[in-house]
Amino acid sequence: MTSMDMTDLKIKATRIRMDVLRMIHRAKAGHTGGSLSNTDILTALYYRVMRINPADPKWPDRDRFIASKGHAVESLWCILADLGFFPKEELDTFCQFGTRLIGHPNNKVPGIEMNTGALGHGLSIAVGMALAAKRDGKGYRVFCLMGDGEQAEGSVWEAAMAGAHYGLDNLVGIIDRNGLQISGSTEDVMAIEPLDTKWKAFGWHVVAVDGHDMDALVKVLESAPEVPGKPTLVLARTVKARGVSFAENIPGWHHRVPNDEELQRALAELAAYEAQLKREGGRAEA
Repeated sequence: MTSMDMTDLKIKATRIRMDVLRMIHRAKAGHTGGSLSNTDILTALYYRVMRINPADPKWPDRDRFIASKGHAVESLWCILADLGFFPKEELDTFCQFGTRLIGHPNNKVPGIEMNTGALGHGLSIAVGMALAAKRDGKGYRVFCLMGDGEQAEGSVWEAAMAGAHYGLDNLVGIIDRNGLQISGSTEDVMAIEPLDTKWKAFGWHVVAVDGHDMDALVKVLESAPEVPGKPTLVLARTVKARGVSFAENIPGWHHRVPNDEELQRALAELAAYEAQLKREGGRAEA
């Protein structure tokens, strides 16, 4: 794949957010907040960091991605369609009867490695894939995106122990740390801090990053592993519903569909931000 520069990555992430909102509005269903908070992370991975080939989704040497927080699949569907893993028109079928594009990752769709969504399972799958790569002498990396509320699942920590035990430095865990889950603040529902200290205690190399700083995200994700013999945990501080001012940091937008007026307001904000990025980057209007 051709790597995008930082301005183009930021523009792409903005357009993906617009696609996410249109798709959720059209389907009248979807996890809006978490999909918007993880968009920058997924954009950095799919358009810059990971080795993938949309024309050959099962390419043996591809990097693997597991969306453990599978309920926030909307941004992933939009990115896979944009890259050509399946026709973009298929986004119109999201959450409709008979569709492949259900509300969680579905491995009947090219580009999806495993069905996920029952929280706490994704990292175990990623550990198995990373261990298989080591045993087979393959050079691919495995990336696993987790939610912060998901850190209350015991199976996450069993997988964390295994990843460190087997020295899986080809494994990168990423936490979308937006601080909110469906019923409120993660610290009110089940306190999980200090996350960095906990993951370090489990034998991981931990890097904290602003999950909306594209430059920092790319630097961290491209450089993993920084410590040979240790898996990497990227603690990405994000904002729920990032990019839509009236929805940011509001728990109710975890699973809420924008109405017609809210959709137009959100799209106008994102379009204005895209125009600003183009001016700052010296890009011609597309």
